[in-house]
Amino acid sequence: MTKLLNYVLITPARNEAEYIGLTIQSMVAQTYRPLKWVIVSDGSTDQTDEIVRKAIAGCSWIELVQTPARKERHFAGKVGAFNAGYDRVRDLEFDVIGNLDADVSFGPDHFELLIRKMSENPRLGVAGAPFREGTFQYDYRFTNIENVWGGCQLFQRACFESIGGYMPLKGGCIDHVAVLSARLHGWQTQTFTESVCQHHRLMGTALQGSLRAKFRVGAKDYSVGNHPLWQVFRSFYQMKNPPYLVGGVATGMGYCWSFVRRAEIPIPQELVAFVRREQMHRLKRLFARKPKASVIHAAPASKTVSFSGSLASPRVEKEKQVVIR
Repeated sequence: MTKLLNYVLITPARNEAEYIGLTIQSMVAQTYRPLKWVIVSDGSTDQTDEIVRKAIAGCSWIELVQTPARKERHFAGKVGAFNAGYDRVRDLEFDVIGNLDADVSFGPDHFELLIRKMSENPRLGVAGAPFREGTFQYDYRFTNIENVWGGCQLFQRACFESIGGYMPLKGGCIDHVAVLSARLHGWQTQTFTESVCQHHRLMGTALQGSLRAKFRVGAKDYSVGNHPLWQVFRSFYQMKNPPYLVGGVATGMGYCWSFVRRAEIPIPQELVAFVRREQMHRLKRLFARKPKASVIHAAPASKTVSFSGSLASPRVEKEKQVVIR
């Protein structure tokens, strides 16, 4: 059996009284617990702090850190809260560091499974699991398995340090940029579908409504350097998700609005170039999947032989999925 890596977790929490109790229950029930779990109350004004104190009584491996309230609310603030938690664990001997949102729940073997995957593959820089919101969940037969949802991300310590941690982007996409940066630095990233996180607050609704959230998704896509051609296909793909049709239109409009007004792309140009190379490579693979001419050889009538790509191999080779999400 592979020895499991040890890990630490950090949870930035701002006014999460409604759901943080579920997150704590899930962590206490884990079959493989972290060395330390730091919950950073980022200027919470509701009952978050009180709920955490009561729930963690007697759990020496859980620590509550309180930071002053911020006047502004933006995504970069989450990085500040995360870094405050990181200061509490940086001197510990850990192998993996994770970010865990305060509005998720999961099964008791969730972290044991993910840590085992990382223990077995030293090049796996970022690992995570899918999320479910109500009855909605991405179908990972058609979704890029290399994307890792930000609500629960685990990093090899060396990977996290090589990318400089989370980038404080006010407009968001902090978790996505971290995963892209990891791949840019040569690390593997993967979502493992054997476990699922239940996300209790709908994404994008903390600051705005559903349709406006889709518009902001398009603006975020522009901010992380998505290629215009990729964005066209992505917007059409999003039309099949609620709110049907108009959601994809709103996503495209958000990107176009940012493009027209030449909004800032705050990530390094090296990363933008990497993102666009990846996207164009996937589009090329998508359009390269053309039907091949059938070649028929004399064969017994009782046998059927299928060929894919090479006549020398009488088996169907699985092609890597090309997904636009």
